[in-house]
Amino acid sequence: MDWEDLRYFAHVARTGSLAAAARALGVNHSTVFRRINRLESDLGVRLFERLREGYVLSVAGEDMRVSVDRIADQIDELDRRLAGRDHRLTGTLSVTTTDTLMHRFLGPHFAGFRERYPDVTVEVVLASEFLNLSKRQADIAIRPSLAPPDELFGRRLAAIAFAVYGAAAYLERAGREQPLSGHEWLGFDAGLAHLAAAGWLRKAVPDADYRFRANNLMALLGAAKAGMGLAVLPCFLGDDEDGLERLQTLPEDAGSALWMLTHADLRNTARVRAFMECLGASIRAERRVLEGS
Repeated sequence: MDWEDLRYFAHVARTGSLAAAARALGVNHSTVFRRINRLESDLGVRLFERLREGYVLSVAGEDMRVSVDRIADQIDELDRRLAGRDHRLTGTLSVTTTDTLMHRFLGPHFAGFRERYPDVTVEVVLASEFLNLSKRQADIAIRPSLAPPDELFGRRLAAIAFAVYGAAAYLERAGREQPLSGHEWLGFDAGLAHLAAAGWLRKAVPDADYRFRANNLMALLGAAKAGMGLAVLPCFLGDDEDGLERLQTLPEDAGSALWMLTHADLRNTARVRAFMECLGASIRAERRVLEGS
């Protein structure tokens, strides 16, 4: 049995699609197709049912998936343990964060690390959800969270304050003095409904007149700047945006917090430790920007 075939099997089992597996593996569709067919031929058993909606595991395939997942977990654990003994300040470091933090706040902090450690290559992965650090989808996460995963190691760097913002042109048209319920609103869609700020908005303006919804804070920022209505935004996004005015700061429990996290097995890797110490100190020095003060 070719171990590389098992990796292809695992991706198809996880995604249910040859195309999605090919994208994750960095190969073309036909390569995945040939690998899966060859694996089934070598084993003499059908691992997937080819249905219109995609590749669905057969009974034998489901049995195989359990074993392959166990093997993959052991390989990931070995990979983390060996990486944790790497004392070189060279190599590649994968960091996941959000587009809002990268766009408006983190750039200078990354530049400072680059200047101090020029032999470490940083690869940034922008994602709206936590990547699986146990499977080395990233080495470090810099993310807003009120409850980071228990299995990760790291530190809370700052609070992230939220406030209500509106464009000057909109406020002149709608009136600055009217209550929040009298304004047009730019709302969070289901993708952002988990935010404490979204919960505050639902309670503070239960009958809000939503003229626009988005699953991305940058989209809400753009709509607010265009004068489409009021938006609840992180202060580090709204405060420095020309043409936007802060109307009301949300209570502390309606905000979030910025965490920098890694897997416990990686925390002693030289480049991981250097990055967390360097950016941790740099970000804490500017925490007032995140805290809206």
